[in-house]
Amino acid sequence: MQNHPDVNRTFASLAYPSYRKWFIGAIVANIGTWMQRIAQTWLVLTELSDDSGLAVSLVVAFQFLPVLFLTPIGGLLADRVPRRALIQLTQAGLALASVGLGTLVLTGVIELWHVYVFAVLLGILSSLDSPVRQTFVSELVPRRSLPNAVGLNGASFNTARIFGPALAGFLVAWVGSGWVFMLTGAGFLAPIIAVGMMKDEDMYTEPRLDKEQSDRRSRGFGEALRYVRTHADIALILVVMGFVSAFGLNFQLFISIMIREAYGRGPEDFGIVNTLMGLGALAGALMAARRVRPRTRLVVFAAFFYGALLVAAASAPTYAWFAIALIPAGLMSTTMMNSANSTIQLASEPHVRGRVMSLYLMVFLGSTPIASPLMGWIADTFGARVSVALGGIVTMLAALGAMLWAWRRWGVRVEWVVRPRPAMQVINPVDTAAATATASEPIDLQHVDHATELARRADPKQERRGRSRAPFRFARRRSRSNE
Repeated sequence: MQNHPDVNRTFASLAYPSYRKWFIGAIVANIGTWMQRIAQTWLVLTELSDDSGLAVSLVVAFQFLPVLFLTPIGGLLADRVPRRALIQLTQAGLALASVGLGTLVLTGVIELWHVYVFAVLLGILSSLDSPVRQTFVSELVPRRSLPNAVGLNGASFNTARIFGPALAGFLVAWVGSGWVFMLTGAGFLAPIIAVGMMKDEDMYTEPRLDKEQSDRRSRGFGEALRYVRTHADIALILVVMGFVSAFGLNFQLFISIMIREAYGRGPEDFGIVNTLMGLGALAGALMAARRVRPRTRLVVFAAFFYGALLVAAASAPTYAWFAIALIPAGLMSTTMMNSANSTIQLASEPHVRGRVMSLYLMVFLGSTPIASPLMGWIADTFGARVSVALGGIVTMLAALGAMLWAWRRWGVRVEWVVRPRPAMQVINPVDTAAATATASEPIDLQHVDHATELARRADPKQERRGRSRAPFRFARRRSRSNE
């Protein structure tokens, strides 16, 4: 019996031995990561504070604050240090930190400030680990399979999101948070073992720059900033994801305060809701794995619909409706994040990819500690529903702002086509030109905006008429029988 072609395309990257080992190790570590998040949030909310949303938001802020300062160093290391060795080192540090926190809980000496300290420590290690893990995927598969591999990475993360929270909720209620932290520490050993089992002949490591090229082209983090300035598509994604992460992706805060304050539920229900959201997120990750070429517009549209679903979840009258609303919200959040990750990696040249990804992670993860205490204060002062709804509204406004900018800068427009069947089309000159650009007319990235130049090639008249054209247009298309 032949395998279905759609299934083959979805899981194509698992055919590569090194990626297959990484995928298995990552699932184990990701399950532990989700268990730790649930246990840590519930420990702070129910044992170390009086159901304080501010206390939970401070833990989140302390954990992500190092991202603002150390992620650039992680990106630089990802470009200049052997990535396999760096991954093993950071994963070992994460394991020791989890075991240390578990030991404090099990011995009964844990206090709230201890959790804050370990949150900072975990944030430091994650800041060094995240850029290398993101870029390491490009060494496990050929370039043509990178979008699929990134999508499957999301599937791995969200598969863990299904089982991790449910398992953590059960274990917290049964044996307590301390043992959950100990199990999490053991889970971080899986990627270390997986990386150690990889063979050099199964890797797709791109050639390193020689010393002269490295001095000229790899001038620290400033090179990534200059690169993004000449690639407006990357810059647009960074802005959108910065706002969404700051105000709309505070899962630890939003779900915990809604479960406790709005519905009066316990840790088992907290885990179940996270699992249901993980089901939607897994579906989004598998859909992303099938996409051959991710697009910037998908990031923006997914962000808008995710914000709308947050507003709907905040208005849910019962626990059941809240849980149901989080399923499509999980799908949209993963679609948005995976598309952003793939688009930026494919748009970045190998010699600067690690630093560009570190810039993305700095914006994506580093914006959380800026807004998280504010969202926690709003939850304590005005209620959980107001905090969640506000996060959704800001997310929608960020997406709408990006749409308006794309219309004015790139001439992107939406057409409602009535023939041969009703449909909505997004017309983007950048996407058209990217598929037709040839080496006979190279793009000078040092003097022109990359996306604007692509748009000019696709439609030479766009420069004169683009800003006067409405972003929405009603059009008729002839049927094939009349052509």
